[in-house]
Amino acid sequence: MYNILITDDEQIAIDSLKFIISKNFDSNVNLFTAQSGTDALQIINQENIDIVFMDINMPGLTGLDTVSCINKLKPDTVIIIISAFDRFQYAQEAMNLGVYKYITKPVNRNVIIQTVRESMNIVDNKRGQVFDEAALQRKMDMFSPMIENDFMYSVIFSNEVNSDLSSYLEYFNIENPVWSFFTLEVPRVTKNNQNDTYMNLRSVLNEQHRFLVSSFVINRIAVFFPVPREYTDMQIFKQELRRIYQILCNKIGTGIRMGVSGIETDKNNIISAYNDSLQVLNTVPRDGGIAFLGDEHTLENAGNGDSKISDSAELQKKLCSRLKIGDSAGTRSLFDQYFKSLEKSCQNQTKLKSALMEFLINAKNITLEVFPSYSNPKFDDLFLYFASENDSSALKSFVNQLLTDLVSAISYVKSQKENPIIAKVCLYIDENLDKDLSLEVLASVADVSTFYLSKLFKEEKTENIINFVTNKRLDRARLLLSDSKYSIKEIAAFTGYNDQNYFSRLFKNKFGISPSEFRNN
Repeated sequence: MYNILITDDEQIAIDSLKFIISKNFDSNVNLFTAQSGTDALQIINQENIDIVFMDINMPGLTGLDTVSCINKLKPDTVIIIISAFDRFQYAQEAMNLGVYKYITKPVNRNVIIQTVRESMNIVDNKRGQVFDEAALQRKMDMFSPMIENDFMYSVIFSNEVNSDLSSYLEYFNIENPVWSFFTLEVPRVTKNNQNDTYMNLRSVLNEQHRFLVSSFVINRIAVFFPVPREYTDMQIFKQELRRIYQILCNKIGTGIRMGVSGIETDKNNIISAYNDSLQVLNTVPRDGGIAFLGDEHTLENAGNGDSKISDSAELQKKLCSRLKIGDSAGTRSLFDQYFKSLEKSCQNQTKLKSALMEFLINAKNITLEVFPSYSNPKFDDLFLYFASENDSSALKSFVNQLLTDLVSAISYVKSQKENPIIAKVCLYIDENLDKDLSLEVLASVADVSTFYLSKLFKEEKTENIINFVTNKRLDRARLLLSDSKYSIKEIAAFTGYNDQNYFSRLFKNKFGISPSEFRNN
């Protein structure tokens, strides 16, 4: 038997949790409720509470204050925070206090059920033995990828450095002022193997040093590397990363491309260092390799002493930068210079075609980072075209045409008031309110990761995707209630709620009256 305490200052939230837990664990639980932190502490003093669900934002003694007190009174209690806020600093403070899980409102039934099961397992373990250091490390390993993703997202998708970055580094106890970025492009990554590849890659990296690793964006992963002091010499640094690159190729697969920024000491350079790693990556051969900022041009032509190669690499950097911001005029001008530079530096037509094809693939990857659903059938026949065409002017015209299409796609995305990914998701939501609209389903619809969609949606709509779906469903329900031919049970089903009582509670919470009262008014 497990004693569970639900603490929330809103009765509807308590009722919702009680309903879910009672329905699924009735014979195995004793439920206690409290509407304030003070009441919760009194119950914990009187009863042998195993699991606590705690609202973070309550008047008087807040949820986090209450958690701190519980830790002193009953340190073995499993605590789950329930909050309407998904801000990093709340989650960070909660994790520092030893909270098991941080769940955002409105609660998802399946998440609550799974969390209770996991908490019961923890209680069982604690009843039989004290958590050892290995168990604690496994717990931290569960949370670290989530927080790492949050940190890397702040770097990858921000335009300016924000104060939160230092907080992330403090969370990971990274005090080393010396660091670097590198970006990996991993071939043969699909939806089916993406998560396994990410976990495997993250594990391989952290067997060597402490790294912060992002989730996949298409087939790329960004990595923050706090450089140990013994590797801060540039030659030793490069030698170590080449060693790590070889390990990745051996354990993950051949063909990995890796672009490395310089060694930095100023946190204000975090975003620019990430961008440097991307620019360097764009110079790595398409069949794999590693390049460092400052000597990318030596990859395919080491030892020939031709400064024109360096000129081409520099022009390619500038060209990719113009492409990223959707600058059509700047891209056209730079491409003309870039093509002339390649004609001078490439010793034969084969090398010229290889350089142009590699550039186009990199340009397409840059576009996919901004516009994941972008497609152009000409890219499907890219290898066939370059194999059959040998005229330089025709090659230039073909590449220029594709580049114009890519920069137009990026410009279109940046000019839209609503990101096309979000527009597609919102349209799907509107047309499927009666179906499963979980984050996983919507991410699949948009063909992006759940992490990317969640963050992008919050930025575009200023609310999380779960709240957005709930509000859409309840607004639709309000319209349907005006039509008397549908029962309230039918309307609940039409808007995605199989439980009429739960639907009625949500409706009253949003509009202040129950569905039946609304219909009778």
